[in-house]
Order: sequence, then structure tokens, then C-alpha cells
Amino acid sequence: MNRNEIFDKCYEHKHALIFAAGIATAIIGKKVLESKSVKDAATKGMASVMSAKKDAEECFQDMRENAEDIVVDAHAEDKKEIYVEAKE
Repeated sequence: MNRNEIFDKCYEHKHALIFAAGIATAIIGKKVLESKSVKDAATKGMASVMSAKKDAEECFQDMRENAEDIVVDAHAEDKKEIYVEAKE
């Protein structure tokens, strides 16, 4: 058999080859996902995401407190202006 005949035979059975390749990919993928190095990498990734979330929540809380202080100060200034105008 020459090379072209082999390719022709493979082409005739392409659906079987695709099925076999899918099974092989699933088996290899399962082994890769179960490996310790992948689990360690996923754990480190999750830890960094959780840390970033905590940092973002702290930053948001600080911004919220600052905004509340600005609102309180603005209301205090408004009350002072109203009191001064009423005195005059």
C-alpha cells in the first residue's frame, strides 16, 4: 500500500477515526485534570481570585465611607448657610 491508498482508507472511515480521537481526548483530558499539578494551579488561581475579591470589597467599603462623609459634610454646610441667611 502506498501513502495515497492509506489516506483514502482513512478518509473512508473518518467518522470512526473522529470517534476514536474523541474518546482518546476524553481519557487524556481526564488524566490531565486529575493531576496534582493542575489541582495545585487551580487552587492557587482560586486563592488569588478570592484575595482580589476581598481587596475590591475593602476598596468599595472605603469609597462608600468617604462618599457618606462627603454627603454629611455637604448637609452640614447647607444647614450653616440656611442658619446664617435666616439670621440676617
